[in-house]
Amino acid sequence: MSPALDPKRWKALALLSVAYLMVVLDLSIVNVALPSIQTDLGFSPEDLQWIVSGYALTFGGFLLLGGRMGDLLGRRLVFMIGLAAFAAFSLLAGFATSPEMLIVARLLQGAAGAILSPSVFSIVSVMFSEGSERNKALGILGAVAGSGAAIGVLLGGVFTQYVGWEWIFFVNIPIGLGALLLVPRYVRESRADGLAKHFDTAGAVTVTGSLMLLVYGLTQSTNAGWASLQTIGVLAGSALLMAAFLAIELRSRSPLVPLGFFRRRTPTGANIVGLGLGTTVFGMFFLLSLYMQQVLGFSAMQTGAAYLAIALTAVVSSGISQALVTRIGVKPVLATGMTLLAGGLLYFTQVSPQGSYVGDLLPGFLLVGVGLGFSFVPVSIAALAGIGDREAGLASGLINTTQQVGGALGLAVLATISTTRTENLLASGTEPAAALTTGFAAAFWVGVGFALISLAATLLALRKRDLELPAEVAPAAA
Repeated sequence: MSPALDPKRWKALALLSVAYLMVVLDLSIVNVALPSIQTDLGFSPEDLQWIVSGYALTFGGFLLLGGRMGDLLGRRLVFMIGLAAFAAFSLLAGFATSPEMLIVARLLQGAAGAILSPSVFSIVSVMFSEGSERNKALGILGAVAGSGAAIGVLLGGVFTQYVGWEWIFFVNIPIGLGALLLVPRYVRESRADGLAKHFDTAGAVTVTGSLMLLVYGLTQSTNAGWASLQTIGVLAGSALLMAAFLAIELRSRSPLVPLGFFRRRTPTGANIVGLGLGTTVFGMFFLLSLYMQQVLGFSAMQTGAAYLAIALTAVVSSGISQALVTRIGVKPVLATGMTLLAGGLLYFTQVSPQGSYVGDLLPGFLLVGVGLGFSFVPVSIAALAGIGDREAGLASGLINTTQQVGGALGLAVLATISTTRTENLLASGTEPAAALTTGFAAAFWVGVGFALISLAATLLALRKRDLELPAEVAPAAA
């Protein structure tokens, strides 16, 4: 039976979407709980962001390896392995009793998510025929990604306020186990036959190590100083590992990232947009959560409820975006989304120490919510434009990688800028709330710049004809 006629494909999509939502939620659900976790486990300000960025780094660093494993070993099998590991490491995170234990659990969670996530997209890519039906299916997953970040911070507030921050991790266990029981019934096995049985583990390790050193160097520069031997040595180590990664990719029989892939203009442009998209979204949620709790004095529950404006707007706009992509195309929808995100970040640059939710946050939240829905849906489609079944795992893994890597790097950059500005002001005698607010505003300005770069990539790199190729022409042209 043709994959497009599989009568279980929509039920399978629903199941995959639930599992994928669990992974997406864990990227943002911890933000609201950060102050509580910091108090309970004794995190330093510099190490606190590793709860978010550590997860994103291993997630992004091993996604391509996870996609390759799915193509070779079987996408359903690898999906189930990742799902079981994710639930197990979520349990470990919930029982963490020290900063080190929680960071390690988050690193392992990210690696498990990297095994699980690309299989979701590649299963969908081969289950639905290219065209309007696949666009609709990928649009649903894009809607999950776009709304999941906002829904995560809302749930994070509820769990932290009423049952404890540990439950932001424990909630994954019943979801994971339930999905594991249903996967064999609704999801068919698939793999890319004829590929060499080789895993580029060295490539995954070197690129992940390089990114971790880069983020560590950025975050520690606040205390050590940019000109210190520690900072210079760490950044030099990151550069050396990245050079080693590129050398490995050029010589590998089955490289993690075939560099020739980037000759394809539209998928490459989509990945540039995804990098900037992750950069803006991760840093924005991190900083807004701290602003609401540390400056405005919101509780965890109030902070989570405040994000309801983004959550609801993102869900509605994702559905609208999906319809608009089919009607007017990917490029105009994505350009609109990035413009709205830039506008939301620009609005946040005016936050004040005596701010209010309605005046300082709500208009920006609405802009960001629509921007999320109008960005995640079309960028997911553009990244897979003209990609055949044999490279579905690579393409889907790559767009997820760029979003997570962008998120980790963006969080490190924005948090470092905010912390440095705040500490300089505190040292000069500025009142704490004013110093914090000025630091957040400085970081939001940088976020605006990243969003505008993604907008430029959308306008200049995505080609309309690539996004409109029929199924039988697209693979050959690519």
